[in-house]
Amino acid sequence: EIVADTVTYVNDAYDSGKRILLEGANATLLDIDFGTYPYVTSSNPSLGGMCTGLGLAPSKASQCVVGVVKAYLTRVGAGPFPTELDGEIADFLREKGGEYGTTTGRPRRIGWLDVVALRYTVQINGFTELNVTKLDVLDECEEVKICTGYRLKGEETGTFPASATDLELCEPVYESMPGWNTDTTKCKSYDDLPAEARAYIERMEELSGCSVRWIGVGPGRDAMVWKN
Repeated sequence: EIVADTVTYVNDAYDSGKRILLEGANATLLDIDFGTYPYVTSSNPSLGGMCTGLGLAPSKASQCVVGVVKAYLTRVGAGPFPTELDGEIADFLREKGGEYGTTTGRPRRIGWLDVVALRYTVQINGFTELNVTKLDVLDECEEVKICTGYRLKGEETGTFPASATDLELCEPVYESMPGWNTDTTKCKSYDDLPAEARAYIERMEELSGCSVRWIGVGPGRDAMVWKN
């Protein structure tokens, strides 16, 4: 059967003790309730989609909620993007990261990591740990930047605005870190990563308030570093 009462199906699976893996399509900032409206999708890609999309009660949420985040930022289509890059660095990261829409082939917009937005998504979803992908795309950068706050209407803030109009006005406040200029694709353990790459990951943890468990260093399934 390919058509079923999915509310009953999923809840029966839960009640029988089966393990259920839920994956949010798109991203939290495209969530119709918590995203950068009106530049959003029509559903809840955040953890709330477990309830609104599947009909599982909030009390059935797992104690393990993994947030997947790139080592830099991307966006497809219109909408506010405070850390957006252009020019040579954006073109380089786009090509190296293969940042083109899977279906449409549209070039994705590229930006530095934004931990204001990351903290916001951690709050909404209750992430217990992070899976950082595409760290290797930054391997050849002389320096890497992290957006630690915004400058909005003359004042600095670390809070993600509720209004997309205000977000459009935000200027990023950056913290610069040295790049590692080392090929990370052959790294198998956290200690194999260059010291500068580890410092970048640990700063991400510190600023986001969420620990990193996995780090992607290539497109292959086995190109994954575990951080204990």
